[in-house]
Amino acid sequence: MEVLSLLGQGFATSLLPLNIGIVIVGVTLGLFIGAMPGLGSVNGVAIVLPLTFIVPPASAIIFLAALYYGAMYGGAISSILLGIPGSSTAVATTFDGRPMAQQGRAGLALIAAAVASFVGGTISVVLFTVFAMPLAELALKFGPAENFALVLLAFTTFVGLGGDDAFKTVAMICLGLVLSTVGLDLISGQPRLIFFDMPGFYAGISFLVLAIGVYGIGEVLWTVERSKVEPTVTPAKVTWAEMRAGFAVLSRTWKTMGVGSVMGFFVGMLPAAGATPASLMAYGIAKSTSREPDSFGKGNVEGVVAPETANNAASTGSLLPMLSLGIPGSPTTALLLGGMVMWGLTPGPMLFVEQADFVWGLISSLYTANLAAVLINLALIPVFVWALRMPFTVLCTLVLVLCIVGGFAPDQRMHDVWLILAFGVVGYLLRKADYPLAPLVLALVLGPVMERSFRQALISAQGDVTTFVTRPLSATFIGLALLFFMLPLLSRLWARRGGSRAA
Repeated sequence: MEVLSLLGQGFATSLLPLNIGIVIVGVTLGLFIGAMPGLGSVNGVAIVLPLTFIVPPASAIIFLAALYYGAMYGGAISSILLGIPGSSTAVATTFDGRPMAQQGRAGLALIAAAVASFVGGTISVVLFTVFAMPLAELALKFGPAENFALVLLAFTTFVGLGGDDAFKTVAMICLGLVLSTVGLDLISGQPRLIFFDMPGFYAGISFLVLAIGVYGIGEVLWTVERSKVEPTVTPAKVTWAEMRAGFAVLSRTWKTMGVGSVMGFFVGMLPAAGATPASLMAYGIAKSTSREPDSFGKGNVEGVVAPETANNAASTGSLLPMLSLGIPGSPTTALLLGGMVMWGLTPGPMLFVEQADFVWGLISSLYTANLAAVLINLALIPVFVWALRMPFTVLCTLVLVLCIVGGFAPDQRMHDVWLILAFGVVGYLLRKADYPLAPLVLALVLGPVMERSFRQALISAQGDVTTFVTRPLSATFIGLALLFFMLPLLSRLWARRGGSRAA
């Protein structure tokens, strides 16, 4: 009953006229960002984050969460109409969504994607509401040692579960940790890594500057290099007759939606997992349990429903550890975490105690954002078809201008603009070398938390490093961290053993 009472108070915040308007604007903008190839939720949040300083923190996070939701919906649009995923989270949707469009069933595919996203989002928000308080109460028992071990676990999950080259992932985490130490020492106040004694580095490197650089400028450079041929847009329109027929078809996929929603939520809670592996896992499960597995990849509607329920559920699931533990579950929530710190809020269990109105206002806004996303998505399909015909040169120019203005606006320092351009070039080169960027941003955001917890734990234990393994929770997290860190090596040894047996 306490949860329902808190949720009711949250709706009193989220249903304020200002916040309802912000949800509608955020969802609409997110839909367009998600639908544009080369953008996606990470880039969208990074680009518009500076604009949130003109509204209160509660409205700012509601806006970004709505944009995140909208972008997850919008990724399916370009997957279906262009055959190009709007983001990595919508890759699996392309497998059957594009064949459906080529068969003249683009309207049904878009309806299936929108409804599946709504179902996945709704189920995951309900699960979020149920699990938020217990997880926050558990986190209240954490001390500095547990916080350090938890951040370490977050980093090692990127190594073990991220799907990228383990060495490259570790290298990017280390680079991010080095960048997080630029500025003044947390305890002594002495300057550290002040390159060429430049005054701009005394304030440290803002995660916003890094995010806009690697995800904004770098992504534009990367996309410009790849987009040598303009893709053709499949025409689509949604009529009332198609919607009625679509709902009749989708009523037979409720099991797929349920499995994808629950699995996506819990996968999304894992740091480094996020929506992309959740959508691929859901697609694989739907195919393996289907009575017609051969029809997948040829225009089976369940091949659209499964990944769309999972990726939207995972996007909600990734918000839960961010709010209750201060550990983001995806690259996008890492940006949201950094934004909350910039607004003077400290994500973690005390947020539920000290800023209950903020937390439950955000949770309740997810319900309204989910409803707004499905309605706006279906209503604006003709507009999306028109927008996807926009010349890519125009889109790139708009993104570049927003990146530079957005990076300059918060502190109004040219030092930040030059850093954005430098990080943009570095991000582009890292993408070409196939280095993952998410661990870099995550390490910059969590680096100060990790360092502070580590030093506080050692100070309180008078320098005794065994304090990290003598406390049960801390020891458990460190044990799991070692397991995830060794997982790529163990997987490789297991694969070699299997190969030698086959030989």
